[in-house]
Amino acid sequence: MRSVLVVGAGFAGAVFARTLAEAGYHITVIDKRHHIAGNAYDEVDATGTRVHVYGPHLFHTSNMGVVKWLSRFTEWLPYRHFVDALLPSGQLAPLPINKTTLERFFNVSLDGEGSVNNLLAAQAVGISNPANAAEYLNSRLGRELTDTFFRPYTKKMWDLDLEDLDASVVKRIPLRADDNRDYFPDDTFQGLPADGYTELFRRIFDHPSIEVHLNESFDRSREQFYDYTFNSMPIDEYFGFCEGDLPYRSIKFHTRIQDVGDETGASVLNFTDSGPYTRETYWRRLPGHAVKPSSVQPVTREEPCDYRDNNFERYYPVKRSDGASTLLYDKYKALAMEIEGRTAFIGRCGTYQYLDMHQVINQSLQKANKWLMERGEKVEANVN
Repeated sequence: MRSVLVVGAGFAGAVFARTLAEAGYHITVIDKRHHIAGNAYDEVDATGTRVHVYGPHLFHTSNMGVVKWLSRFTEWLPYRHFVDALLPSGQLAPLPINKTTLERFFNVSLDGEGSVNNLLAAQAVGISNPANAAEYLNSRLGRELTDTFFRPYTKKMWDLDLEDLDASVVKRIPLRADDNRDYFPDDTFQGLPADGYTELFRRIFDHPSIEVHLNESFDRSREQFYDYTFNSMPIDEYFGFCEGDLPYRSIKFHTRIQDVGDETGASVLNFTDSGPYTRETYWRRLPGHAVKPSSVQPVTREEPCDYRDNNFERYYPVKRSDGASTLLYDKYKALAMEIEGRTAFIGRCGTYQYLDMHQVINQSLQKANKWLMERGEKVEANVN
């Protein structure tokens, strides 16, 4: 039987494994961690609460093809994500910024969208072609809002000033002129897997032509035993860092146990101060996460750091406004093209992209189907 090696048991690896297994290939999946599901891994802790070990993973998309594919392996719990920001005044305000946020921040009453737009226009700095995240935010929000909601957070998250961060990173953040506080307002589908992400992955891997080996690191010598390899490991690590280290940010998670209180608030609280933490998650506020009754609950704070200060756990590719990291990745991409006849790089670390879950799944389905078609295999309709 034709055999394929998949490195990494996260979303990219799982999608490739299942798609190719259903096309008649024998798939071996390896992962250096002790668990499947990559950074989406969740587990029920001693308080009876489901916790996402690597931070909150909130599924959202407008790509119904992706939803259809995932729905083969899970039912869904409806969920609309809300976030509160803790202001310097001690007040809580919705994030991303909306009408309510502006009213609380400026201590004003706004009649409607026209008033909101007039206020923002008065705050905005005239910059026609923003060259970085600071210029982009200032051109939309002005300096006061930018310096409160984004400058300290960006420094903590990326260890960069806004002037050094690529504008594409903050362009993902919506801005609303009404009271809608939906964190993902443009996505038609939001939900959480009814039995958690780990169970979702278990079902994806549940195929007679897929074998999964955990606690197993990749070695390039293994490639010779397979017809092809799909690899989601960091591309610079694969090539022995020959062109230099690609920069990543990581997160240290600090979980405390506290009494269960009013669990009707936002599940995530963002901090706007200059302290070390960016946000904290109240897990029992997420649907389906209070698995068992409990008088106490876990709350997890996140402390960003360089990946080298966190056991080389890579979470977020760093996109600088000067394009230095992109130019470095391009060197590794050129090396990857030299071996594309036997190996392809997939996922966030393999392609050095800041991708949401639905984007990883869509990209992986597209690439897996393309690879099959190039080999004359019949495939299902592509996800768009």
